[in-house]
Amino acid sequence: MTRGSDRIPSPLPGEIRGADARALAALRLGRARTAEAEARAIQAKAPGEIRSLWILGAALLDQDRTTEAIDVLERVVVAAPRFWAARTDLARAHRAAGRCDLAQRELRPVLAAAPGFEAAWRAAGDTWVDLENYREARAAYERARQCDPEARRLEEAGAALAAEDRRRAEEIFREILARDPSHIGAVCGLAAVALAAGRAADALRLLQHAAKQSPHLPLVARGMAQALLDLGRLGDAERSLRRLLLIEPENPKNWVQLGNVYTRMMRQPEALAAFEEAARLNPGEVRLRLSIGHLHKTLGNRQACEAAYRECLARAPAMGEVYWALADLKTYVFSDAEIASMQALIRDDGDDVDQAHLRFALGRAFEHRRDYPSAFEHYAAGNRRRRQTIAYDIRVFEGKTRRVRECFDAAFLAERAGAGYEDPAPIFVVGLPRSGSTLVEQILASHSAVEGTFELPNVLAIVREFDHADAAHDAYPEVLRSVPRERFAELGRRYVEETRPLRSGRPRFIDKMPNNFSHAGLIHCMLPQATIIDVRRHPMDACFSTFKQHFAEGQSFSYDLEDLGRYYRCYLELMDHWDAVLPGKVLHLRYEHLVRDPERQIRRLLAHCGLEFEPACLEFHETKRAVRTASAEQVRQPLYASGVGYWKHFEFALDPLRRALGDGLERFDREE
Repeated sequence: MTRGSDRIPSPLPGEIRGADARALAALRLGRARTAEAEARAIQAKAPGEIRSLWILGAALLDQDRTTEAIDVLERVVVAAPRFWAARTDLARAHRAAGRCDLAQRELRPVLAAAPGFEAAWRAAGDTWVDLENYREARAAYERARQCDPEARRLEEAGAALAAEDRRRAEEIFREILARDPSHIGAVCGLAAVALAAGRAADALRLLQHAAKQSPHLPLVARGMAQALLDLGRLGDAERSLRRLLLIEPENPKNWVQLGNVYTRMMRQPEALAAFEEAARLNPGEVRLRLSIGHLHKTLGNRQACEAAYRECLARAPAMGEVYWALADLKTYVFSDAEIASMQALIRDDGDDVDQAHLRFALGRAFEHRRDYPSAFEHYAAGNRRRRQTIAYDIRVFEGKTRRVRECFDAAFLAERAGAGYEDPAPIFVVGLPRSGSTLVEQILASHSAVEGTFELPNVLAIVREFDHADAAHDAYPEVLRSVPRERFAELGRRYVEETRPLRSGRPRFIDKMPNNFSHAGLIHCMLPQATIIDVRRHPMDACFSTFKQHFAEGQSFSYDLEDLGRYYRCYLELMDHWDAVLPGKVLHLRYEHLVRDPERQIRRLLAHCGLEFEPACLEFHETKRAVRTASAEQVRQPLYASGVGYWKHFEFALDPLRRALGDGLERFDREE
């Protein structure tokens, strides 16, 4: 439906006026069936009444009943030729029916007589996209933006969103929608707020509603691509962006999004090309060059990676994240001058995230010099700064862990036996970060039958959807008790289909999201033939290695030693529980044992996966593939034991961790 015009005929007085208002309000709120019913009721009382006839036509168009919509809207235009909103909707209907010549015919008089009518320019843009006249389409969309009476307010909301003031941005978008419930820019704005809050499914629904008005509008397409990416629908996201780039090939944001999609799809060379194009279009943006460095790291192009990071420092010498990127190469050794530069940037009143990056980088620099007290001082300071930026309560996770154990008991799993999707392809590698999961992934990915991917978010996305089933966003896992058996097969099939774009034809593939250890029960219900491997490392080594690693996101428990110890205990409790209710389902692989006796442990690993032994798995470091985790450099080397017991260099500072681990530490030592 198009928004209003001064050429809309006035409604009849009396009771028809009230019905007209209800019909128009329903249409603008996207309730097309209600609008249709109200409009038909008016037509029954006042046959041929123009406004309600227009509302009826627009409501039919919103329901994709295109032929009916054309018939009704043509009657309106014949009766009121200067009813610009109706003529524009008729053009939209013709375009939807594939009659772009007729759509253009209807739009010409509107654009000539009412050049400030925003909806007509959008309709023209959509029509020209279908005709592959992308230059004219781009100009039309820009005219529509300029004609929008809410343009200034939208800019204010966009600035608030960029400043991470989601509440203020949402207030402005809702204020606009209170005046015009169908305002496409405000609907897209609310979708952007939802995306920023991690509610991609909500964003997608809003954008699909906006697309009813203008299916090719770049603002809608960009938001749609991001929502699809966040939901793991990578193929759909790629297709959306490829269409968008036909319209806006010179917009660097589109190339960045495409690069992000290709990164998730493990198509790193194509991702690199996309980011290089974005950097060409926006050469002053340092973060693009940083992303290019990250991609070179993933691809194992160490020299190009360092060059990109150094170029970032040349452009932005105070950017702490670049120093951390260099430190995260693990083997990079900072010079005295670089250390002095970082130390000069330390400020108590600086940005917490930037200061955390600097502190972690300095920690790594002093660790390389075996100055462990100075290294720990910086690691601790970096964790304190990072901890201030997040809201995390370990007690919430402990409570959730208890609830997961109570829900996924033996009876629950027995009742759902055989309910899932029977596909043996997935191999889940779980555990704590920095425990050897990337090493195990590299070993498995060296097998001819196994595809290496990365830390896939798909299971966590499903859990989040279940969590959002109540107002408190804490419905999981109890909500699963009311889920029909057939839903688990649907979820398993969805997981396999969503991850298919990451695979190149091998029969098995790896999902190494470590946090999936909490969801082994759900994984078993969805994918009963999937393989689960738990990679564990000495708790002091695992936890301290996590403490000195700056994670971009997803590991909020890692910035406090006590939180780490308590989290590790939750992990052990859950793994014990899965052993009790799903005996033999999970293979526990000790990092220390793998280092000491690789062939025996690798044979054991492959046997659990139902795979024949292949010598290439022993020579895993020679396997050429993209690796996206913090261990990318290490898994390109042969096995080494220097990480075993490494925590002892910092033993002087780790009493809080030792106390928090409690009997979990004693148990690990006993099992050694």
